[in-house]
Amino acid sequence: MTFLSYLISGVSLGSIYAIIALGYTMVYGIAKMLNFAHGDVIMVGAYISFCTTSYLGLSPFISVLFSIIVCTALGIVVERLAYKPLRKAPSLAVLITAIGVSYFLQNAALLIWGSSPKTFSSVVGNWSLKLFDGELTISCVTIVTVLACIVIMIALTLFTTKTKTGTAMRAVSEDKGAAQLMGISVNSTISITFAIGSGLAAIAGVLLCSAYPTLMPTTGSMPGIKAFTAAVFGGIGSIPGAMLGGILLGIIEIFAKAYISTQLSDAVVFAMLILVLIVKPDGLLGKHINEKV
Repeated sequence: MTFLSYLISGVSLGSIYAIIALGYTMVYGIAKMLNFAHGDVIMVGAYISFCTTSYLGLSPFISVLFSIIVCTALGIVVERLAYKPLRKAPSLAVLITAIGVSYFLQNAALLIWGSSPKTFSSVVGNWSLKLFDGELTISCVTIVTVLACIVIMIALTLFTTKTKTGTAMRAVSEDKGAAQLMGISVNSTISITFAIGSGLAAIAGVLLCSAYPTLMPTTGSMPGIKAFTAAVFGGIGSIPGAMLGGILLGIIEIFAKAYISTQLSDAVVFAMLILVLIVKPDGLLGKHINEKV
C-alpha cells in the first residue's frame, strides 16, 4: 500500500508537471522559443486565484476562471512586448529576454504581494477517496489533477488536429514563410499559442498550490524548470510526449524522495534526464527532423 500511495502521489505531481510542460511544448513547437517566464505565469495565476477567493470572497470556480483569463491576457502581452520584436533575432537574445521577463514577474509579485508566504486554500475541496478499508487514501486534489491533465491533453490533441486554428499552428510550426504565403497570419497564430500556454499555466498554478498550499513570488520557479525538463524528457514539441515526460518525472521524483533521499531527489531527476538524452537525444516521443541545407 505504501508503494501504491507513492505511485499515486507521483502521478499527481507528474500531472501538474505535464500541464505546465504542455505550455512549454506548444510554444516551442510552434514559435521555436523557450519561454522561461512560463513558470512565473504559474505563480501569477495562483496569486490571482488567491486574491479572488481571499479578498473578493468569490467561489473557487470563479477564481480559477478569472485566473485563466488574466494569465491568458498576460501571455499575449508578454509575447507582443517581449518576444515579437525578437522574432528574427538569434536564439540567445530570446533566451536572455525570457530570463529578464521571468525576473520582472517575480519582482513585480514581490512588490505587489510581499515576500511573506501565503496559505493557499484548495479550490477543489478537502474530500478524499478511501480504498481497501481505508488503507489507501486518494485526495480530491490528486483525482482532479490527473483528470484535468488527461482532459487537457485530449482537448489539445483534438484542437491541433481537427480545427482550422490548430492546422494553422502546425503549418507555422513546419515553415513560417510557407504558412504566410498560404494566407496564415503567423503573428496571430503565435499569439494564440502563447495565450493557450499561459491559460494552462494558470490551471497548473491553482492545482499546484492546492496540492502544496504555500504561495510566494518564487513558487513557479522550480516547477517551471522541472516542467521544461519533462517537456525535453518526453520530446519537446510533442503533446503526448509532454504528458508522458511530466508523469514519469513526477513518479521518479516521489520515489527518489521516498527511497533515496529528499535532498538528492532533484539530482536524481536531472540525472535521469541526462541518461535518457544520451540514449535518445530527441526525447522519448520526439521525432528527429533532418534539415535540408
